[in-house]
Amino acid sequence: MEIWINPACSKCRSALSLLDAEGADYTVRRYLEDVPSVEEIRAVLDRLGLEPWDITRTQEAEAKELGVREWAKDAGSRERWITALASHPKLIQRPIITAQDGSAVVARTDEAVRDALGR
Repeated sequence: MEIWINPACSKCRSALSLLDAEGADYTVRRYLEDVPSVEEIRAVLDRLGLEPWDITRTQEAEAKELGVREWAKDAGSRERWITALASHPKLIQRPIITAQDGSAVVARTDEAVRDALGR
């Protein structure tokens, strides 16, 4: 199990606390420092069953500068979104946990973290 975190994020710290309380075996990835590649983002999206716009933090200053809210959300625009996430990792929703069974969850709630633990 791996968890992508930003240490400044309260949701990430909460998820880590819950994982520790449950005695989970996991690896931490500080994704702002160890930036995921385009291929890794594609793989996580596949595991999540989501599209890149579903995990984009559109309220971030960088998102506003890029104008992502106006970008099309369709198959033809998918790579543009993925490239933006790889180039601007701050835009990636967090935390993301990749579960043992090959799936992944955006773990913004205790229930989502528990869901990942149960997989």
